[in-house]
Amino acid sequence: MLEAVALTKDFGTHRALDALDLRVEAGEIVCLLGANGAGKTTTINLFLGFLEPSAGEARVDGVDVRSDPVGSKRKLLYVPEQIALFGELTGLENLIYFAALSGICDRSPANLRRCLAQAGLADAAMDRRAAGYSKGMRQKVGIALAIAKQARALLLDEPTSGLDPQASAEFHSLVVRQRDAGAAVLMVTHDLFRAREVGTRIGLMREGRLRRMIDAADITASELESLYLEEMGR
Repeated sequence: MLEAVALTKDFGTHRALDALDLRVEAGEIVCLLGANGAGKTTTINLFLGFLEPSAGEARVDGVDVRSDPVGSKRKLLYVPEQIALFGELTGLENLIYFAALSGICDRSPANLRRCLAQAGLADAAMDRRAAGYSKGMRQKVGIALAIAKQARALLLDEPTSGLDPQASAEFHSLVVRQRDAGAAVLMVTHDLFRAREVGTRIGLMREGRLRRMIDAADITASELESLYLEEMGR
């Protein structure tokens, strides 16, 4: 579970995030939509502990990020827009390395190969150097780490930006699978269509504030687009 309680971040006189209250339950995908500067990535960075809040709290599975940054990180996995892998290592070797950093107990090649397979990476690609990987393949290594870690929460920041439609659909299917396994997923995206397709709830952010929260099942894609344009135009 992910929870923001009156979460606020100021950069000098600029308020990037203004008293955000947000709760993402286990088995739920919450998608945050908004223009650049809306506070979406700031929210992700506060949950990661990359930024210190000016006020309020960010909690991961009940653990306050500021009070216990290491403990909170054990429970989550972050998938950024571009996953950085070591190009000279294979996909499997990268996963072994990141699994060790994450404190995963079972780092056997057999187990991690299973995780890569579940994430959709082809067998032949596991032993190829990551320097030749496409973005979609890199994202699959990230999801494989979430599977191996049994992450309670996923933070996704524009994870499908630059992917072709098929790769984007494949990635979102993997995220849905993690949701169904009980993960709480918070995803920042500009893709209204995919947000409507995979999201449980959709939040519209503007100027550091959460303006609306919508149940995805209660709205069509065209209605979401209209609401988004209305909110962003205010």
